[in-house]
Amino acid sequence: MITEAFAAGAGAATGGSQSILMNVAPLAAMFLIFYFILIRPQAKKQKELQRMLESLKPGNSVVTSGGIHGTIVKIKDDIITLQVAENVRIKVNKGAIGALSLAQEA
Repeated sequence: MITEAFAAGAGAATGGSQSILMNVAPLAAMFLIFYFILIRPQAKKQKELQRMLESLKPGNSVVTSGGIHGTIVKIKDDIITLQVAENVRIKVNKGAIGALSLAQEA
């Protein structure tokens, strides 16, 4: 009878550790799925935007995050002066630039 108790206790101990592993595995799988679907692409996009902002120079046509199209006239620290029409210039923060414009102004 004592041997049966030890056998039952040993079986319960290994079954318990397998049960914990079976509970953690789906959580780990969900984290990996979220990482590859959400976190990694967002980080990659953020790095690409940062590289684009660092490479800006006067003469580039850009679009702000608000949708304003313009040409960079001057860059001073984090302030960019955009020419949006003839004799119309606005100042925006560097972080407001959303993308380089594909349309070249004539």
